Amino acid sequence: MPSPTPHQLDPDHLRFMTGGVSINTASSGASGLPSQCRAFGCRVDDGGRRIRVFLSGAQAADLLRDVGQSRALAVVFSDPPTHRTIQIKGRDARVERLAPGDPAVVAAYRTAFVACLRPLGFTEPMVRALLDCPDADLVAVAFTPEAAFNQTPGAQAGTPLQAGAK
Repeated sequence: MPSPTPHQLDPDHLRFMTGGVSINTASSGASGLPSQCRAFGCRVDDGGRRIRVFLSGAQAADLLRDVGQSRALAVVFSDPPTHRTIQIKGRDARVERLAPGDPAVVAAYRTAFVACLRPLGFTEPMVRALLDCPDADLVAVAFTPEAAFNQTPGAQAGTPLQAGAK
């Protein structure tokens, strides 16, 4: 399979993806059945040409198996207060060990997501329980963003994401 051509994500999209937004991942394996799991943060490398999301190895076992079979991954980033949502897809996903600095990215994400949800009435203990995972169980899934879509509810949902689009 040839290497995918990276979709160019603009700096606003990259900031959004690495902020305190809800992150959910999905894949499917040989059976075609979907698998999904919440992610615990995102790191962008090489100016956005490579995306890493962090998952619980135990909670994401089905998804990790499917990524190993298909290498396909879709990630949805959504801001709960505004429902602004973007979806990034790749077809070269790989499960990787954490790199130096990744646990700090996960810790910062947890704090940012607490700050995002607290004004909506969610308590810090509740949000931290939602994001609970021992660092020893964390894995990274890295992929090239090949396609990106606006998934904010409304008339533009499903349209390709353009630079500068919110």
